[in-house]
Amino acid sequence: MKYLILVPDGAADYPLEELKYKTPLEYAYKPNIDFLTEKGCCGLMETIPHGFSAGSEVANLTILGYNPEKCYQGRGVLEAAALGINIFQDEVVFRCNTIFIDNDRIVSHSAGHISTEESRKLIEDLNKEFASEQIKFYPGLDYRHILILKDGFSPMVECFPPHDNIGRDFKLLLPKALTPQAKKTEKMLMDLIMNSRRILNHHPVNIKRINSGKQPANFIWPWSPGKKPDMELFTKKFGISGAVISAVDLIKGIGIYAGFQVINVPGATGLYNTNYEGKANAAIDALKKFDLVYVHVEAPDEAAHEGNVQLKIKCIEDFDERLVGTILKNIDLMNTTIAVIPDHYTPVSVRCHSDEDVPFVIYSPRLKPDNVKSFNEKSCSNGILGKLKGEQFIKSFLNTR
Repeated sequence: MKYLILVPDGAADYPLEELKYKTPLEYAYKPNIDFLTEKGCCGLMETIPHGFSAGSEVANLTILGYNPEKCYQGRGVLEAAALGINIFQDEVVFRCNTIFIDNDRIVSHSAGHISTEESRKLIEDLNKEFASEQIKFYPGLDYRHILILKDGFSPMVECFPPHDNIGRDFKLLLPKALTPQAKKTEKMLMDLIMNSRRILNHHPVNIKRINSGKQPANFIWPWSPGKKPDMELFTKKFGISGAVISAVDLIKGIGIYAGFQVINVPGATGLYNTNYEGKANAAIDALKKFDLVYVHVEAPDEAAHEGNVQLKIKCIEDFDERLVGTILKNIDLMNTTIAVIPDHYTPVSVRCHSDEDVPFVIYSPRLKPDNVKSFNEKSCSNGILGKLKGEQFIKSFLNTR
């Protein structure tokens, strides 16, 4: 038996008046996912355990059967792994966005989806200004970067994800030390944030963006601190090999720590214009070599963060037709177990993640289907698998063999 997990990031949502009180998943035309739903078994999953914020890092770890209480050490360290950065025990790692703030309010967590090339130039110049034995920036994909503080710094700092705080006054969201030992870290982060404005406000990249009618990346925003995690290999936990396909360094990093093969797909962007067919074909090929393939698509989440319901619907429909549809036409359904599960809710109406239980479907030729016919938040709540949490999802998924 082969195993395929398909994750439309942030696809779960609330009913919307403009959609006649349907959710985007209810409204979207998605015959391929609904086919799997008719032939499979459904339920809800608690991907965000109690006490954790609704982040993709926690949610995807939980889907794969890892307990965040034991192995979660922040988003930054996971993304650093995907970038090939070696992390040492005396280092604290942060995810670091280039963002747009106007009139003291966070307008965009991505500076209007600044390009990788533009954002890299900003990070390189910040390194020229601030890098030392203790401070180093590493450029990543688009607006997603890494900050590492070395020697005497603490991860015990409350930091606020920018994508969950659109429209809020940034001065109310500055880092806060949670212990006396973390005061040094708090001060360093605040200095870097405030000083970044001095460098970025008049940077040629941003001047060009403003002149082109685009949002500038006029601040950095470090968040999700942590140290190097200790994660058991997936093959040791469950006895099967795995591969991961995603445009997002966070998901690649989880895969690396789990011992998965990371498969990079040209044209995978993390946005609505990602290479769906390329990811589908990569998954089809990977199933010939690995027992489990984990395919993650960021696009619905980014559309929701932008508050764009029509784009989110398009992303769900493209996910269905161009990724799921392509895969279903080219694999052996009698020898493949398939799950479709959003990692978390990203409601368009609030433009940030939330921690409700997400819908899922598991298709397997060895499972008797339940009575659910359409994949969405409401219908899946009536599925035969009920509500799952912790390792229950991955064990139910793998126990179909």
